[in-house]
Amino acid sequence: MMNREIKNQAMQQRTSKITGLFILLVIGMSIFLASVLNTVTSDRHIPSQFATIHDRSFRGAILSADHYTLSSSFKTYQAVIRGESIDPDRKALFIKLFSIYSGIPEAKLNKRFFDKKGRKIKGNIILSKHLNAKQAMQLKSLAYKLRQLKVFHSIKTRSGIEVLYGLDITEIGESRHFPLHDILSPIVGYVGKKYDGHYIRPEGKKGLERKYEKYITSKKDGYFRGKRDVGGNIIHDKNTITKQRVDGMDLHLNIPLALQRRVEKMIDSMKARIDTDEILVGIMESKTGNVLALASTERYDPSHITQKDIPALSPKFAEYPYEAGSVIKPLTLAIALDKGVVTPHTVFNTFNGKLKIGKRRTISDDEKFESLDATDIIVHSSNVGISQISWRLTGKEFRDGLLGFGLSQPSGIDLSRDLPGHIKSLHLLNNQMHRANSSYGYGMVVTFAQLFKAYSAFNNNGVAVTPRIADYLEDAKGDHYILPPTRGDLHPIGKKAAREIHEILKEVVKRGTGVKAQYPGLEIGGKTGTAHIAKHGHYVREYHSSFYGFANDKKGHKYTIGVLVIRAKKYHKYFASQSAVPTFKNAVRILVDQGYLIPDPNAEEKVACDTPLYGEKRSETEVSAPILPPPPKPKEPQQPVVEKPQKVVPVPKRKPKAVPKIRKSQIEDAADLF
Repeated sequence: MMNREIKNQAMQQRTSKITGLFILLVIGMSIFLASVLNTVTSDRHIPSQFATIHDRSFRGAILSADHYTLSSSFKTYQAVIRGESIDPDRKALFIKLFSIYSGIPEAKLNKRFFDKKGRKIKGNIILSKHLNAKQAMQLKSLAYKLRQLKVFHSIKTRSGIEVLYGLDITEIGESRHFPLHDILSPIVGYVGKKYDGHYIRPEGKKGLERKYEKYITSKKDGYFRGKRDVGGNIIHDKNTITKQRVDGMDLHLNIPLALQRRVEKMIDSMKARIDTDEILVGIMESKTGNVLALASTERYDPSHITQKDIPALSPKFAEYPYEAGSVIKPLTLAIALDKGVVTPHTVFNTFNGKLKIGKRRTISDDEKFESLDATDIIVHSSNVGISQISWRLTGKEFRDGLLGFGLSQPSGIDLSRDLPGHIKSLHLLNNQMHRANSSYGYGMVVTFAQLFKAYSAFNNNGVAVTPRIADYLEDAKGDHYILPPTRGDLHPIGKKAAREIHEILKEVVKRGTGVKAQYPGLEIGGKTGTAHIAKHGHYVREYHSSFYGFANDKKGHKYTIGVLVIRAKKYHKYFASQSAVPTFKNAVRILVDQGYLIPDPNAEEKVACDTPLYGEKRSETEVSAPILPPPPKPKEPQQPVVEKPQKVVPVPKRKPKAVPKIRKSQIEDAADLF
């Protein structure tokens, strides 16, 4: 019995051992099979048989009418090293060579190796994030030479593997270049950054860069893909795949740089001469709406925007609603002429420049006349007379007439924002006092672009054309695309009324407040406006001075010209006749010098030079074109040019700025100075 029990016990022990060994074997096999399965199904970090070279697409360029590049794109690269990988004995050599190749000062590079607390950085150090393609190519060549000079040494990683880190040059994005700095700003606008994964692209924020974002932005990236050799180079064979990139379209403007720059230099000098906050000038073909110049004294370099540039970032041409004053009077008379309620020779009692409405309300003029006809009401800028003309219209007729000229609605100019301004409601305009106040430009706000457009009707048989800065878009094939304006042309008055106002505006220049705009041999007309500025509901002794009109020659060249002077401070220079009119005259001189206007040769010698072109003594250098590099030759289209209409980018509607309230006791103060 004892032997049998001992045998059974021994048998059980062997069975347990065998069972244990079997279980261990099963577990081991399971772990092995799981490991094999994981290896098969997981991504392995082995060199791929294929390689891809990316070809990122570019944003389109913006070019002037005379083919100067105003804005273009280029690829940017960054240079990165690992701090602990540089041999301390060769660090000075590395900094010296990198500085030579990159153009970055040695002192600036040396600081990159330390953190804010002055400790040496062992990890990645970004030496530059603003390298262009040429610098990147040179630095890649330098990286190879630095390895040969043994500037870098290998570093042991946590896993025990030794890795040699060198100078790494990588493409990180696309940057915008503005080679002419502040010229044509803020019209061209500026860009911000948009992240496409880790790749940085420019994005339009203001001006034309924003308005035409949809069309000039990068379209599709290209690439080249194929099998790679042991060195990582793509093998060119039948299996390689190539996809061409699609760049954004180039935007071509109607504005020639030579003319624009002349106008900018002129208004810069005029600004210093009359000590004003800002001067705006626009020149447009009256028949087509093509804008030839749109200049402001408040400009900035889009590549280097500083804190002081912030007020200048928004183009005031369409984003600065203001009370315009007497330049509204021709619109009021035009509506009345078109309705047939007056003629240019209808006479009005002007009460020696004082007209009482009720007991406490008075409309006043600077010049005292017992009576004036409709023509002389504009020539002498009579508030009393124009008020009575407005009373011959109903409130609805007057309001609809102003709307017909494009007031209280976007002008359609192709800028990123186009504010509508504001005119009084029909309920208020049914009241005589409110209608009179609006008839000479108070109690409403308009923009430069709106008046620019409205005045073109007086030089274009009653058709108010939409100002067009851009001419066309061009793709890589050379095809041209013309976009329709967001707002079309207007027909506010008939041909007869337009011709009558045209002649009256000529009289303003011949013997009224615009005499300083005369240019013998040319047909000049326009209207002055000097309007108080309202602050916190009260009119202050600050002024907007303006002159809108036209300049034509006998060759058929017809231009609408607008001038707005904001807060001229020198004594009496706030009067439009002393600021806006001389600026207008200088713009006409530039058009003549540049060949856009050809005066009658019989009268050309009689041109008066009472107002110097740039506010100083007029010299030969001042009348010559500014020194500019020769423009590049335009690209030859690869196929015949065609015009294809495109959908217009919708302009978002914006709420107009609040109109300052006019107190009844301030009617007399609100009377226009001219």
